[in-house]
Amino acid sequence: MRIISGKNGGQIIKIPKKFKLRPTTDRSKEGIFNIISNYFNYENLIVLDLFSGTGNISYEFASRGTKNITVVDSNAKHIKFIKSQSEKFNFKFNIIKTDVFKYLRSCDSDNFNYDIIFSDPPYDLDLKKYKTIIYKIFEFKLLKTDGIIIIEHSNKIELDSIKKFYMKRKYGGCFFSFFNSPSILIASYFNGFTPS
Repeated sequence: MRIISGKNGGQIIKIPKKFKLRPTTDRSKEGIFNIISNYFNYENLIVLDLFSGTGNISYEFASRGTKNITVVDSNAKHIKFIKSQSEKFNFKFNIIKTDVFKYLRSCDSDNFNYDIIFSDPPYDLDLKKYKTIIYKIFEFKLLKTDGIIIIEHSNKIELDSIKKFYMKRKYGGCFFSFFNSPSILIASYFNGFTPS
């Protein structure tokens, strides 16, 4: 796995072989971050990375200059790995070891208000739980008015019918569903992005 862009672009991150993970591919990351770049200044972002795994997505944000990144994962080995890599690259993460659903329930919109919430649950997570993640984010108002949610999932998961769904992108075998505010939606039409 490598960081694809930013000040740490090209640097390799060696994932322990014992990790049974499916890191987001370079092709997928490039596509997702190209979309994000159309709307946001990375340095000013407040990012929440749910089901962080190796920390792959958080490294990309940090390499591009994002300074406020919260990483959430329930696996102690994953958290330890992310801590070691963040120290290696001098990334300042707010790293939280807890169950994602517990974390969402504990958040208070007065203290937690994100520009981008990225979620990469295990592919075997059932559809109901995918929906719960999205519903809780909106219920607890954890997203800024112009913020976006990006959910990575397999082709077996369909999120298109959920309220505030905007578009879906496919990169290789990975699917990404976007949920966002009307202002981002309108802007996307002028930039040539249309719903799938």
